[in-house]
Amino acid sequence: MDILYLLIPLSVLLVLMIVGVFGWAINNGQLDDLEREGGRIFEDADGVDENQVSKPDPVQESRPSR
Repeated sequence: MDILYLLIPLSVLLVLMIVGVFGWAINNGQLDDLEREGGRIFEDADGVDENQVSKPDPVQESRPSR
């Protein structure tokens, strides 16, 4: 039972720290643009979207030229 005198204040401090970090993240704009961050994985290191870059057609490359 004596351990509860230690665990309850520690858990309250932990919750307050978590709420503080979450509040800091909201106020500093960390959660403003979630769609941009989700699509960033599809971009190249140069910031070019791989889906919009024209790639050569593999079927036409395999055909012999006349």
